[in-house]
Amino acid sequence: MAMHEGSNVASWGRGPLIKSIIAGDIRVTRTCSDRFDLDVAPAIPCTDAFGVIVQLRDFEAHRLWRRGRLVYEGGHAKASLAITDLRDEWQCHHLSPFDNIRFHIPFSRMRAFAEEVGRSEYVALTCVQGRIDPVMHGLAQALLPSLDDPDKANPLFLEQINLAMLAHLSQTYGGLHFPMDKKGTLSPWQERLATEFLAAHFNKPFSIGDLASRCELSRSYFNKAFKESFGRTPSRWLTEYRVARVKELLLQDLSIAEVAINCGFADQSHMTRVFTSLTGDTPARFRRKNRPFGVALDALGL
Repeated sequence: MAMHEGSNVASWGRGPLIKSIIAGDIRVTRTCSDRFDLDVAPAIPCTDAFGVIVQLRDFEAHRLWRRGRLVYEGGHAKASLAITDLRDEWQCHHLSPFDNIRFHIPFSRMRAFAEEVGRSEYVALTCVQGRIDPVMHGLAQALLPSLDDPDKANPLFLEQINLAMLAHLSQTYGGLHFPMDKKGTLSPWQERLATEFLAAHFNKPFSIGDLASRCELSRSYFNKAFKESFGRTPSRWLTEYRVARVKELLLQDLSIAEVAINCGFADQSHMTRVFTSLTGDTPARFRRKNRPFGVALDALGL
């Protein structure tokens, strides 16, 4: 399954040491430098992926720009994690020595993983900065020998590390729920049927009773078993799924009213109430913060 390749090059100016390896469609890169005088790094190309950075040592100072606007200035502690949405343009100026592991994870890989483990949810990672994450730090350290000598890296080992990473990220930052105790949960076929049905009907009316019948369960037992399996009721699952779809559509050229209808809400005000209760932002504010020209679009009623 895994293909791998290595590199050891300087990427900008008096650049840092860079070593990369590819496992499937996930790229892992170690970037490190002992210098205080690095040039500003080139902007990261925009792509449909998440960037996950784990610090292997204390990183005292850097500046981070998003779409040309300074959004962070400071450092990150050893074992801290940063998650960024790479559909935005990011650029960094490293102002002190650093050593980190970067994971480039396509959206498609996150969603494929969710489906592979019987979770047809709409997985999107919460973007964080500087959160201590011992699990990701341990997985990053486990990859160091493979990065040092890619030609001797074991493809099966790389695949297993990737699966462990995806499971941890999707549960900790993506909202997926993996029950510890299988008693009282849905069976794998029922989990898949239920989530696929909910995803297919997220913007159209349906009956939970009908879904329960398809799973060969009573409505009351289905609701309890679904919550045990997914950590939330079917209604809550569907609401979170709709809000995730709203976030995606708000980045496109649709009016907020159109987004509401496309995502199964009664109207724009209904969507705004639900969206705000889950995210703390109104749809308009989310668009302004996460899309170039969002202010201009709002002024035009889009």
